[in-house]
Amino acid sequence: MKKLFFFIPVIFLIFATTFTKNSTKKLDKKIFDANENLRAMHEKYELVMLEYSYLTSPKKLMEYQKKYFDNELLESDIKNLNWIEKKNEEIIIKKILSNNE
Repeated sequence: MKKLFFFIPVIFLIFATTFTKNSTKKLDKKIFDANENLRAMHEKYELVMLEYSYLTSPKKLMEYQKKYFDNELLESDIKNLNWIEKKNEEIIIKKILSNNE
C-alpha cells in the first residue's frame, strides 16, 4: 500500500512535467516567431521611413541637394528627357512625354 501511495504521485509528477515542458516549447516557438516577424516588420518600417523622408517633396529634395551635393546636380525639364531602349542591337530613343500630353 505504501508503494502505491508513493508510485501514484511520482507518475502524476512525471506527466505534469512532460505537459509543462511541451507547453513551454510551444510558447517559446510562438515567442521566437513573433520576435522574427517583429524584426522583419521593423526593418521594412525603417526602409519605408527612409524612402518617405527622401521623397516627401521636391522642396526637401532641393534642400538635400544643397546640403550634400552642392552644385553637382542640375535641374532638367522633363520634356528634354528621353527613354533609351536597346532591341536586337538597335538603339531606340523615345520621348518620356509625348506631344499630346
